[in-house]
Amino acid sequence: MWFKCIAAGLATIALAGAGIGIGSVFAALIRGVAENPTENQTLFQYAILGFALTEAIALFALMMAFLMLFGL
Repeated sequence: MWFKCIAAGLATIALAGAGIGIGSVFAALIRGVAENPTENQTLFQYAILGFALTEAIALFALMMAFLMLFGL
């Protein structure tokens, strides 16, 4: 039983990486808009795409943790 808890805890380490990734996406957005304000809309669209892909990885890691914890 405690193996499941350890496995689920280790799987949630990926959530920290996703948080760092989301932070770097929006940090790059702020820097890009500061350097080139005329490309605001394009940079924002790319940032939202990067956020969505990074968040998808985080949700996948969370799903794996729940499957390990509550699955067979």
